[in-house]
Amino acid sequence: MQSHICRITGQEFSTGSCLVEVDGKRAPACQVTLKYENEQLHRLVTSIHLSRPENYLSIYQSGCNFSCRKCHSWYFSKVKNGTWYTPEDILKDAIDYEKSVTLAEPREKSTAWHAHDTCRCCGSCLLYGRRSDACPGILSPESIVLGPQGFGPVRNIAAFTGGDLTCNSEFYGECARLIHQHTRLWVLIETNGYGLTPDHLDYLEDSGVDAFWLDIKAFDDDTHQWLTGCSNRAILKLPEEILQRDFVLEVLSLYIPGLVEADALESIARILKDVNAGIPFTILAFFPEYRMKNFRSPTVGEMIEAYRRVKNVGLKNIRLGNVGVFAPTEADQKQLMASVDQGAF
Repeated sequence: MQSHICRITGQEFSTGSCLVEVDGKRAPACQVTLKYENEQLHRLVTSIHLSRPENYLSIYQSGCNFSCRKCHSWYFSKVKNGTWYTPEDILKDAIDYEKSVTLAEPREKSTAWHAHDTCRCCGSCLLYGRRSDACPGILSPESIVLGPQGFGPVRNIAAFTGGDLTCNSEFYGECARLIHQHTRLWVLIETNGYGLTPDHLDYLEDSGVDAFWLDIKAFDDDTHQWLTGCSNRAILKLPEEILQRDFVLEVLSLYIPGLVEADALESIARILKDVNAGIPFTILAFFPEYRMKNFRSPTVGEMIEAYRRVKNVGLKNIRLGNVGVFAPTEADQKQLMASVDQGAF
């Protein structure tokens, strides 16, 4: 049993699956990767850098309130790993980052989904002096720079990613306030949703958080609990709760053969459609990692079927992600291009 007092108990949520490894033991993430010291909040951050293909500043946090079997960041999200940052430290990085911005996006495009609109991050315009066939043709080569994860523009967005502790929302709120006071960056939180109680959403709205990238892990509650250690009952209500407030929203779900397939993705799409048919929705191809290395990735046919079923629900903005995972061959790619709308991957 966890002996700490959980911040979200009694706010529609139960205590998360939030134990993190530290010194050979396990303790709640909010106790070992978040602290209040010398009258300042501190968050354990593993790294901060320009990320691709999102083309924004990513703040990778240690410690999470989920225990996802498929986590690709488990070595820092479920293990104490990083450097202590105050909101003022985050601001310093944000100010430095803003100096390199080459693409100023409007607030309604302060998402990872919209990065795809302007650049495919191939670097062809710089490497070969010509645009690729897939290039949207919007940006000049002068807007494209080489970052730690490849080529692309530098967009005016600061995003919190990696581990998720929105169940303790003050650090995010203080960072958002400072970033908006001193920069023209938008603030995005990539989240599993398990800390976004109505009270916390109200607080984050007042603090100036602009957008959420909501990762809905599964539609079926039993499947969600097996994948993450937590229920999704409150999470499935979040698209409506988020858009009732002044936030920008995008949603992502993984296609995991045998667990989260086309029928589940269609059900998630129906929830989104009932809220707003324009919510951007990404279907991402799973690839084996962490405690799910015995699961396979989806095929190109399975991803196409999922795309068709989600589109038939009536969503207007749908993309398929991790194309190299589910369409590795030229034949796969030709099948994909012939089966989905232009710009859907």
